[in-house]
Amino acid sequence: MGHRLSKIYTRTGDAGTTGLGDGSRTAKDSARITAMGDVDELNSLLGVILCEDLPADVRELFTGIQHDLFDLGGELCIPGSALLKATQPARLEAAIDHYNADLGPLKEFILPGGNRAAALTHLARTVCRRAERMTVALAAAEPVSDAGRQYLNRLSDLLFVLGRWLNKAGGGSDVLWQKGKNA
Repeated sequence: MGHRLSKIYTRTGDAGTTGLGDGSRTAKDSARITAMGDVDELNSLLGVILCEDLPADVRELFTGIQHDLFDLGGELCIPGSALLKATQPARLEAAIDHYNADLGPLKEFILPGGNRAAALTHLARTVCRRAERMTVALAAAEPVSDAGRQYLNRLSDLLFVLGRWLNKAGGGSDVLWQKGKNA
């Protein structure tokens, strides 16, 4: 990157627009910028989860996902680009299968919670779903790679499974929803 980020403020966004990776400018509240922001928020939340005491394999998985999300942010920043490969959603599917194999079948809905790492992972799942919704909205108006949309869809599934898995690995269990509990 060289000296690319040597000056943090430029004042070029003071009028409500921001620059994209291809040199064009767009409104800061556009679908593209919102999708980029949601992906960035998800990546930041994974950084918070990585501050937790995690098994080494989960730590490695989350770190790899952070790199993928940075690539996805770059893809969204440059209209028409495709940085994620078709193999990346498939890699998430393999991780889902691996971690889900240790879990019992779900018979009830579960609540986000349990131990801190699991609860944060469930929070990341909800942020991921928002990023996916915004990316789908963007794709309705502008080209977005199939791999990027698929990646977010698989990632939300993986985060759900990992939330459950982290509860089990921490000696706990799923927090089950109880219909009408407070009725």
